[in-house]
Amino acid sequence: MNQKEQSKSTETISRATSADFGKTTDDVKVKMPDKVIVRQLEEHKDSAYSEERQCSVFIADLPSYTLSVNITLIKPDSHDRKHRHYYETLLFILEGSGYSIIEGERVEWEAGDALHIPPWSWHQHFNTDSDKEVRYLACTNAPLLQGVGGIAIREEAG
Repeated sequence: MNQKEQSKSTETISRATSADFGKTTDDVKVKMPDKVIVRQLEEHKDSAYSEERQCSVFIADLPSYTLSVNITLIKPDSHDRKHRHYYETLLFILEGSGYSIIEGERVEWEAGDALHIPPWSWHQHFNTDSDKEVRYLACTNAPLLQGVGGIAIREEAG
């Protein structure tokens, strides 16, 4: 594509229509955020959220418009609070073993497993080990839902 065609393509790229998704430009400017890393994430406990969730939650406060990530710890022979939310969540079990109840279905897991939590499904996570904590990485699309109308709603049971 020559310079004139590229310029024309740049002018027609829109965020308003999916018809533009196939168009490209090579003059995109990257705007670097002020913050691109959270060091030693497990030193950044969100105390209020952890108390509400009844487990330790460490949120990576990064400037993503679409994704969030946190590490959650569940004590031995314990569980978090039953809850649901509009956003999707993918869990990657880093350490420990246990199970989750998702909409009444028991799903067993252990370190190395990945788990999908569908939007608005009631769920709760249980650590079945009497000696070791469960540690998992949770990735959600909550920021995306907040950005399109504040719909990243969460509800705790009971």
